[in-house]
Amino acid sequence: MNQLDALRQWTTVVADTGDFKQLSISKPQDATTNPSLILKAVQKAEYRPLLDETVKAHAGKPLDEVIDRLLVRFGTEILSIIPGRVSTEVDARLSFDTAATVARGERIVALYRAEGIDTEKRLLIKVASTWEGIEAARLLEQKGIRTNLTLLFSFAQAVACGAAGVQLISPFVGRIYDWYKKSAGAKWDEAASAGANDPGVKSVREIFNYYKQQGIKTEVMGASFRNVGQIQALAGCDLLTISPELLAELAASNEPLTHALDAKAAASGNAEKVSYDEAGFRFALNEDAMATEKLAEGIRAFAADAVKLEKLMQESGK
Repeated sequence: MNQLDALRQWTTVVADTGDFKQLSISKPQDATTNPSLILKAVQKAEYRPLLDETVKAHAGKPLDEVIDRLLVRFGTEILSIIPGRVSTEVDARLSFDTAATVARGERIVALYRAEGIDTEKRLLIKVASTWEGIEAARLLEQKGIRTNLTLLFSFAQAVACGAAGVQLISPFVGRIYDWYKKSAGAKWDEAASAGANDPGVKSVREIFNYYKQQGIKTEVMGASFRNVGQIQALAGCDLLTISPELLAELAASNEPLTHALDAKAAASGNAEKVSYDEAGFRFALNEDAMATEKLAEGIRAFAADAVKLEKLMQESGK
């Protein structure tokens, strides 16, 4: 049994890509996308026609609507290949606007439904884990729209997401690792900070254990991996979303894989319940320099790629 098959014994494997033609190879249960992945995909010759066709079919419509239609086009193609759910992201430029995030999420859902997709079972609306984003997710969940809270870097964000009753969170393992490695500089010891000692892995393990101890139903999906060691150290997490390159690396290895996270064992712990109001959340996030910086950086990066995607669409429509 290769490591990818072994991982599937305990964890739902999710493909982190907009390149849906690769999905038949890795056979994931679910798939996630984001603006950066879609931008990367449409710059490839085999996917550029999807952008051109979408722009042509909806000429004259507002640019933000055409982008949503492109995201749904990719998502629909992905759902024709995988058996599970796809995550589609709300424009990162709305990360601090609750009402606008809810409206955009509802529009994306309506577009999927128009394609005949059972959105309650097969779609997750991705929203940034800002206070406003978490509140938007709470409202969407109340409407029966399932959400995936992304750009999550801190325990405080996870606690707020659990209290909001979101379907799933995506803690970003690799970006947490990046921050600590950069911060340590020449003092960074790669071997001592690998595997279970990786700061990104430790963050997800803390969240996973807390959720299981508190009986919080929100699913934990580790994301943004830099190496297979991080994935191996989180075997047993509810879900892991993994790039095609790292999926292939796992599939090529026949080394034994340890069941690292166990929900039943975690549930036996006695962590104290934590809760935040808005002021408490903002202060806790502010106290975490890594989470504050990576959240802001992530929103800026996704917003910049949304702008690049818009420019490609404008050029296509000329």
